[in-house]
Amino acid sequence: MHTIIIKLNSIDKVKEFVRVITNFDNDFDVRSGRYTVDGKSILGIFSLDLARPLELDIYGENIEEVVEALRPFAE
Repeated sequence: MHTIIIKLNSIDKVKEFVRVITNFDNDFDVRSGRYTVDGKSILGIFSLDLARPLELDIYGENIEEVVEALRPFAE
């Protein structure tokens, strides 16, 4: 598992984020405080407080490639 901090402060950023991670077979959890949602779920992400930075847990192989693809969302 690898954790990075991301910022998804607009509708377009959330849609682009989900579009990018659905290209990977990895599992993703997005955490805000005590709430955790599936990173590939747009509705789940919108249920979080997007005004704050979010923690993204990445599971599986090729984590370096995933982190590089998510660089535009990293805080």
